[in-house]
Amino acid sequence: MGLTREQAWECFASDDLIGIGMEADAVRRRLHPEGVISYALNAYADASGAAVREAGAEAVDRGATGIVLCGFGASSAQQIEAVLSEWSTTASALRLGMLESEVAMLVQAGLVGEILKRFAQCGLAWIEGDEMASSSVDVHRAAHAAGLVTVASLQFGEDERKDDFVARLQGFWHLQAETGRVRALALHGVPAASGRELDDPTAVEYLKTLAICRMVLDNVDTVEANWQQQGLKVMQMALRFGANDAGSLLGRRAQTSEEEVRRLIRDAGFQPVQRNSLSTAMFFN
Repeated sequence: MGLTREQAWECFASDDLIGIGMEADAVRRRLHPEGVISYALNAYADASGAAVREAGAEAVDRGATGIVLCGFGASSAQQIEAVLSEWSTTASALRLGMLESEVAMLVQAGLVGEILKRFAQCGLAWIEGDEMASSSVDVHRAAHAAGLVTVASLQFGEDERKDDFVARLQGFWHLQAETGRVRALALHGVPAASGRELDDPTAVEYLKTLAICRMVLDNVDTVEANWQQQGLKVMQMALRFGANDAGSLLGRRAQTSEEEVRRLIRDAGFQPVQRNSLSTAMFFN
């Protein structure tokens, strides 16, 4: 295992941000000595939309190689299967993902096992953690048992207990040791309850928490840098705090220039490589 719980707590209490970053960067270099920073072009689409062919074509036109289907809501398993099959047929160039929160509804209802396997047979490739909620180990375990890979999402912020946060990290370390199917971790700051942006998690808090995630989850290949929430400059700094991936450039609420991100990655001393394409499917091997 990476950091122990006590070591992680010590890092949270430490003022040595640069030292913590260097330790996390050492883990990244050990896992990725080639100096590559990956990124994805994954779009989002309304699963209930009638114009599947048009939506798929639009995503491909934007450069997407994967698409996360959202908005299943209270759909039955049979309805979800039908939607996945339609997307798989009409947008065959795109890998299909689902949001964890919508899979969680099935898990909570006890609809797992064979149903998730049928989703995979209908074209589902991965489960994407929600940016507005921390991932559940149980949901990811169920997805892994069905042959799917997952991206975990964890939140941090003023209401987050550090011991609970570290316990979740260690839960994912143990799950990864069992299944090897957690492909990445994405970290998201929780806006302050006061509603004031000045009280939101700072870039320093983000970088420290990201570094701790990298050091604890030393058996998860990829840690994503959050450019959508933290901005491109902080994303660039995150590449020296343990991150080895820039996430998707076709965000749910915003997108950025692939050219700009590739330039920032190069300026930080790394080689940019797109992942998740059908020719370079490093996430799905």
